[in-house]
Amino acid sequence: MDAAPPLPLPCPLQAGWELVRTIELPRTLADGRPLGGVSAAAYQRKQDRLWLLSDAPMGHLVPWGGLAQVLRGQRDLLRPGRRVLLKGGDGQPLTEDFDGEGLVVQGRQAWIASEGRRSLERPPRLIQIDLGSGRLRQELPMPEAWRATTGQGLGSNKGPESLTALGPGDLLLAAEAPLLQHQPGDGISLMRRRPGDAIRSAGALDSGAYGRHDGLTELLALPLRQQLLGLRRGFEMPDQWSAWLQLFAFPDPQGPPLQPIIGWNLLEAGLPPDNWEAMAVGPTLSDGRQTLVLASDDNFNPLQSSWIAVLTPRRTAACTD
Repeated sequence: MDAAPPLPLPCPLQAGWELVRTIELPRTLADGRPLGGVSAAAYQRKQDRLWLLSDAPMGHLVPWGGLAQVLRGQRDLLRPGRRVLLKGGDGQPLTEDFDGEGLVVQGRQAWIASEGRRSLERPPRLIQIDLGSGRLRQELPMPEAWRATTGQGLGSNKGPESLTALGPGDLLLAAEAPLLQHQPGDGISLMRRRPGDAIRSAGALDSGAYGRHDGLTELLALPLRQQLLGLRRGFEMPDQWSAWLQLFAFPDPQGPPLQPIIGWNLLEAGLPPDNWEAMAVGPTLSDGRQTLVLASDDNFNPLQSSWIAVLTPRRTAACTD
């Protein structure tokens, strides 16, 4: 696992985040096929490679090289690699309703979480693939509390939406919205998969101002701090987007839903108003500052764009952590 340096937080926390760069991705690649639907991201520091997962009908990954070089002024554009089509163990493309939404890259393998639609044809899934071939290596069953039965489980198109790593093979998943069996105040369900173990409950996060078009779209674990960053996306008709980054303590599986320690309005930091869904620790800037990379899902809508945004925490001279 190519571990990134620890991501420092703003200091003081109220200092917020500085927008370093926004990059608008093209709508097609050299193969002439559409590019878009970015739903998750992972960055490999040694290779300077940003993996973007697409929830297109034919789910795939696209590696982008050169992000650190772009940020340091050494090149002008990101360099796209070949698409990696997601395939089953038989080498055939996964069904067009896979809907990948969460991504963790560890070495030459990737874990991908997909949303379900409360049907046998479209169940939520957690799979591991080989990055070279895109072929399925293993699939893990969802926990009972997340399975679709009458009045229970994940809502249709409501998760798992987020996936982050606490360590090699140690994964934390989150729903996008409260489970159907939950009562008001029960929060957004978290599940953890430790190596060699089944997926088990890991507590919950406050559901916030959840509504039909508002939910948790990504998590990023900060294991050394025992904290989590959560990305929340909201939309109100006709064209009002919101994007918040929230900081949480590590959840207690037996505890109440966690309230955020603090939240930052990312649109106030300069992000374009759009459908922000992906988040990863990014490259180090030439002055040594660590970055956070976000990406947006254009929904293959000509009125939206696929954006990459690079943020760095604002910190005062007195901060040393």
